[in-house]
Amino acid sequence: MSYVEIPGARVPIRMWTDPASVEGVALQQLRNVATLPWIKGLAVMPDVHYGKGATVGSVIAMRGAVCPAAVGVDIGCGMSAVKTSLTANDLPGDLSRLRSKIEQAIPVGRGMHDDPVDPARLHGFATAGWDDFWGRFGGVAEAVKFRHERAGKQMGTLGSGNHFVEVCTDTTGAVWLMLHSGSRNIGKELAEHHIGVAQKLPHNQGLVDRDLAVFVADTPQMAAYRNDLFWAQEYAKYNRTIMMALLKDVVRKEFRKAKPTFEPEISAHHNYVAEERYEGMDLLVTRKGAIRAGSGEYGIIPGSMGTGSYIVKGLGNEKAFNSASHGAGRRMSRNAAKRRFSTKDLEEQTRGVECRKDSGVVDEIPGAYKPIEQVIDQQRDLVEVVAKLKQVVCVKG
Repeated sequence: MSYVEIPGARVPIRMWTDPASVEGVALQQLRNVATLPWIKGLAVMPDVHYGKGATVGSVIAMRGAVCPAAVGVDIGCGMSAVKTSLTANDLPGDLSRLRSKIEQAIPVGRGMHDDPVDPARLHGFATAGWDDFWGRFGGVAEAVKFRHERAGKQMGTLGSGNHFVEVCTDTTGAVWLMLHSGSRNIGKELAEHHIGVAQKLPHNQGLVDRDLAVFVADTPQMAAYRNDLFWAQEYAKYNRTIMMALLKDVVRKEFRKAKPTFEPEISAHHNYVAEERYEGMDLLVTRKGAIRAGSGEYGIIPGSMGTGSYIVKGLGNEKAFNSASHGAGRRMSRNAAKRRFSTKDLEEQTRGVECRKDSGVVDEIPGAYKPIEQVIDQQRDLVEVVAKLKQVVCVKG
């Protein structure tokens, strides 16, 4: 489908989904965003749903301002995927050992490494810029500087919620490795610190929602936020790169006889800010639950833990600010999913996938998400499908 346009106070709201299918509280959030004095455009992805301040699945373009809640608290959260030389025929019938080895190599949930991962010991990891990156930690907000040791040990860890590591096969039988994670606790604490700062600024006192508080250009608060934001986005990318290196090492050891090789990594943030130019204006484009989909750019759009995912290539649709959805999107809250579904439902909906099937992940059940095929179909003018993947192993945080 192409987009549907509904009126907004300062800009029209372009929606790549049926407005009638969007929950009322999410629609109100979109209307609230459209009232911001700095806004120049608002694009809504088919996986849109309620979030803090701004919906998940929205692309907000502003001039001279940025809203930290419209980035999300998991700064730089995103996806990475790698196609391997392995095929489905190389996989054993019982995948429980492979899942166990992945869980041993990559801490999940609140877990962290006993000691920070040394990237110099990782196969093929480019260490250029690593020392400079950590050196810049001294310039982030004072409120989080005591977290340096924890941030080091959490680098290369999965986290919880909807974060995952998967082994997948595509429709040709090729095996892919895929993972989803962000900037861990350090990104969350930086985000919450700056949201708190923004909410106290005088120019934000008359907003319809205090969670939409912004920083404006040429102020020390904006400079401090941008510094910490871009550092956290870099942390998130390093986090995924290290996890992927650890995952590849597991695969090399488990499939030693097959001597697996790996294609270049596809990586895409979906909670971040980018400086981009549209209609002759330099804008700060915030993607919260959305990926960049510029012409020819590769992206990853995952479904749920029992359905599948898509590797896509962007079509460069400027009406959507060169963006696309970041996944299937939730259609019910975590608490609602726990009330609605049981572990038996989870077992049924994840049949054929080697994964956790206990009460701790019922809130991630496929039934709690929108159908990924429908989400892809609604954005045919934003991306083209390159590969369709189906997970055979899913490690949840």
